[in-house]
Amino acid sequence: MRKLFLIGFLLLICTGLCACNNNLETLPKPEVTSGIRGEEFGIDKNINEETIDDYLNREDSVYRDMRMLKDPGNYEAIGGDSYLSGFVKGFEVVPYPLIVNVTNLPEEVGDSYTGDTLYTYEDDKYTANYEESLEILEYFFPKDKNIFLMCGGGGYAGQMKNMLVALGWDENKIYNVGGYWYYDGDNNVEVKKENKDGSTSYDFWRVTYHDIDFDNLHEVKA
Repeated sequence: MRKLFLIGFLLLICTGLCACNNNLETLPKPEVTSGIRGEEFGIDKNINEETIDDYLNREDSVYRDMRMLKDPGNYEAIGGDSYLSGFVKGFEVVPYPLIVNVTNLPEEVGDSYTGDTLYTYEDDKYTANYEESLEILEYFFPKDKNIFLMCGGGGYAGQMKNMLVALGWDENKIYNVGGYWYYDGDNNVEVKKENKDGSTSYDFWRVTYHDIDFDNLHEVKA
């Protein structure tokens, strides 16, 4: 009986180790896909909306959705959604427009958020606006982890990767996995809700959302 118990115990340990090893299998090196998705947005060829379900729940990775809960830009004009209507389970929201001023939006979208930001991007240079800017960036995007970035269509995620790489992050640990608008996997968390009276509402309480309190930060003096 004792021998059978020990065998069963060892099997449980081996099963746990195998599950852990499977979860931490080597990731493919980031590789930009072909066509407009790669050229304009920098979406990854191997880890994207179609495959992200295979790479969730990794202990060596963080998952960041770069959208706002409600973006001032008119993303409906390009077939998207200005609201954060849903997200992939495991992703936490860190709004890109609060990190740095948004540039290069499609003309149809108009202006996005134009308020305070951690950084200002101008003349191909990122300048910190607050003493805590880099500390906050390193907290949300730890350098010792793989970083999976997503947004609505892939643009904010691509720009966030460009920014991190420019500021010294390892480009081989950052993946632009594309846009939630094109996700059709098994880990969809719906935020948009159609009510019985025909109206639409949004269950933002479902979202792990990281706001930035600029009032408690210290501006960098010129």
